[in-house]
Amino acid sequence: MEKVMTPTTTAGRAPAMTFEEFVAARSTALWRSAYLLTGDAHKAEDLLQTALVKAWRRWDSIARRDGVESYVRKAMATTYTDWWRRRWNGEAPSATPPDRADESLPAEARVDARRDLMTALATLPRGQRAVVVLRYFDDLTEQQTADALGISTGTVKSQASRALRSLRAFPSLANHLGEGDLS
Repeated sequence: MEKVMTPTTTAGRAPAMTFEEFVAARSTALWRSAYLLTGDAHKAEDLLQTALVKAWRRWDSIARRDGVESYVRKAMATTYTDWWRRRWNGEAPSATPPDRADESLPAEARVDARRDLMTALATLPRGQRAVVVLRYFDDLTEQQTADALGISTGTVKSQASRALRSLRAFPSLANHLGEGDLS
């Protein structure tokens, strides 16, 4: 007799998402975070793939706890930090990341703003950069950011404050920011 696989349900919850469904639904947003962490499209792909492999290995336990995305984000942050500690340099990129259009600005201004933001992010220490990416680009709360990075909310606050102060002082960003931006 053939066994039919059905999605698991937990008391009153929707059926658990399969690994493939999760990757299809969240990979673009997760790749964006990985790109902002690494500053390189190829390293971002490697980082995301590594984090997804870690999640796949523990899929049953993390899917039951509804902690899939936070697990993957934490895996990306710790893997990113581990690569830096080991001075991982992987492959050299051969292409630039695709641009996403913001139609409110001329194309040249969008490219300049993106370049200047990536340059400014690259000057931040890795911990501050990880906090900025998770808090402001991924729109996580202080607590979610702390959980993803395995640090306290106080550390998130202080790292964010220092990072924003550095970004505000970055000369080329001043050309792109209006009053009240980076608050």
